[in-house]
Amino acid sequence: MPVPTISASESRRSGTRIVALGIAAIVAILVLAGALLMLTLPDANAFNARVERIFVENASLTSQAEIKLLEILAQSGTAFADVLSGYRMVIFVLLVFSAAMLVAALVFLVMLVALNRRMAQIERSGIEVNSLIISRDENTVYLNTMGFKLTDAMMETLSVLAEARLDDEMLSGSQIEAVISGRAEADCDEAAGATRIKRLRDGLGNQIVSELLVKNIARRGYVLAIDKSVIEVV
Repeated sequence: MPVPTISASESRRSGTRIVALGIAAIVAILVLAGALLMLTLPDANAFNARVERIFVENASLTSQAEIKLLEILAQSGTAFADVLSGYRMVIFVLLVFSAAMLVAALVFLVMLVALNRRMAQIERSGIEVNSLIISRDENTVYLNTMGFKLTDAMMETLSVLAEARLDDEMLSGSQIEAVISGRAEADCDEAAGATRIKRLRDGLGNQIVSELLVKNIARRGYVLAIDKSVIEVV
């Protein structure tokens, strides 16, 4: 039964869809809340309309004090309308700001989760190869940002493996020996190709270990290039 696998591109696409849906949901909720809030707020001219109604219903008021009171009520209605309009603008700005903050929080949260997953994958897999450059002229292979010197035989073996990987092919020991030596595959020994692989592993592996783990400090000695707090001897 084949083991189900999930590619990195599929993970990125699913993550992008989740972020897009989350942002759309946040914006939709805030728009709905803002619309309900705006609709439930009283009309800015409601107070003015009530004052006008008082004027109409009390047209018999003729004294200076009564007229002055009605004028004060009218001015109060105008001030209330202005204040309520300002509140509407403040509420709108706060809703926009809240939407921006929630969207930013969602994006940062998704990025943090993706970064944690990526770090966990790196911890499980060890060295992650982002680039592999084979320089035949220098007999050097550049692994990420590190360069390692190899012998001619090791360079030939690594070049054959790299070309096979580009073609999505797998090579047996006899096939590797046939490609390097130029002989027919039937005339090559499986052990000869396996020996070439072993030498490549030993030569490249020793340099990787010396570069990443066991450091050689000139005129001082050797030291493990790791934090001492992670060391545990059982």
